[in-house]
Amino acid sequence: MKSQCPRSNNQTNPIFQITKSFSFCYGHRLYKDPGKCGHIHGHTGSVDITLESEKLDDLGMLKNFDTLKSIMGKWIDENIDHRMLLNKEDPLVNILNDAGEKIFVLDSNPTAENMARTIFNVASMNGLPVKSATFWESPTASANYSK
Repeated sequence: MKSQCPRSNNQTNPIFQITKSFSFCYGHRLYKDPGKCGHIHGHTGSVDITLESEKLDDLGMLKNFDTLKSIMGKWIDENIDHRMLLNKEDPLVNILNDAGEKIFVLDSNPTAENMARTIFNVASMNGLPVKSATFWESPTASANYSK
């Protein structure tokens, strides 16, 4: 006799999720922070981008990992990898711009929380069904942004 999986009376659609991780190096400082993070310093960070959908494509994928890499990996490489991340109010913005340095400017401090939100928004604006972005400032410290 075949065993069957019991079905719940509360039928819901299955949810598929995939996560792609990206690593990069960056420098930053938290403008007006009185602690050590108020000084220029660097990190080897990473971000985990999670997509979610109830449906899979004809190939049985939520989204091809290569597609996610070509969209978000490219954005990370061109915007935050090996860049100085700064608050637009930081006087270093003009100094580093004038020196020809590569910077990424945010409307607020480049905290892990704000970077998670920025990356989430970029993924969303690129049409990806993003569920969350987790920005890892170090192997033991991260911030997650989701809607």
